[in-house]
Amino acid sequence: MITQPYHLYVERKDAKKNMARFYAMSIEPNLFGEACLTRRWGRIGTSGQVKTHQFEKEQDAVVLFLDLLRQKRRRGYRTARSVL
Repeated sequence: MITQPYHLYVERKDAKKNMARFYAMSIEPNLFGEACLTRRWGRIGTSGQVKTHQFEKEQDAVVLFLDLLRQKRRRGYRTARSVL
């Protein structure tokens, strides 16, 4: 059982390089109660690619989640600003 929600959506934009990328992650339980880390990434405006990792322990999924978050922050990904 997942003790708290884990969701992340970040973007990296650079007009000079014609770069507009997104990266999204979430940890959710599967039908068997295992923690699943689902990652989606690609160009903003597309459905992108998807990869899912399954873990017996939620803690292992959280460790990978935080590691990937640190990697993305180092590469320049930032939280998207909503426009209302």
